[in-house]
Amino acid sequence: MPGENLEPTCAHCGIWSCRTRNEAKYPAFCLTKNTDPDLLREALDAYAAPGDSLRVAREAAILEADAYGRLTRVEETIEFIRRMGYRSIGIASCVGMMPETSIFSSILSGEGMESYTVGCKIGAVDKSVIGIPEGKKLNGGCGHESMCNPIMQAKKLAERKTDFNIVIGLCVGHDTLFLQHSKAPVTVMIVKDRALGHNPVAALYTARGMYSRFRKKKPDAADSLSRIK
Repeated sequence: MPGENLEPTCAHCGIWSCRTRNEAKYPAFCLTKNTDPDLLREALDAYAAPGDSLRVAREAAILEADAYGRLTRVEETIEFIRRMGYRSIGIASCVGMMPETSIFSSILSGEGMESYTVGCKIGAVDKSVIGIPEGKKLNGGCGHESMCNPIMQAKKLAERKTDFNIVIGLCVGHDTLFLQHSKAPVTVMIVKDRALGHNPVAALYTARGMYSRFRKKKPDAADSLSRIK
């Protein structure tokens, strides 16, 4: 069965005793139980390294407690910006979600926050420049079709010297490039899922349904757990 011989990870655990550090209940394959202490220390030392890592970690944890199940993602993002004291907010948006981005930008303005939005088609460079054949354009090769340009989005926001960048609706892979090239810290507020109204978790909630496309592609979770010793 596909994936059957993969090393068990946190995805195979149904206990998650790491949340309370109940060592007696750690499964044999537990990553917490089997992690090299030096690697853990290296990670903890990184929080104290020069930069904002420690402050981000603290503010995120405190905001989690204050907002848990109460604030929406939009509200949490705004509150995080406020608590971190970020002044200039960059938004890397899909042009197809610009109406949503415009609403969010207006909300930020109403909160007294400065934002600067860069759409994914900035530069209006044809997809052929990166080797996309005419037949793989969404317009079927009927003339110019601008490529998504996440690296340029990152460079434009760096030029603006934004303190904090927010991704809204960039495609899979394009978001990867933006995260890779952004000079400022980044959060993702909206992920792209055209088929599910930008709610990708719905595919997981319905993965065991009789009409799911995943039904014949994955083992049942209970069966997976029963095979793990």
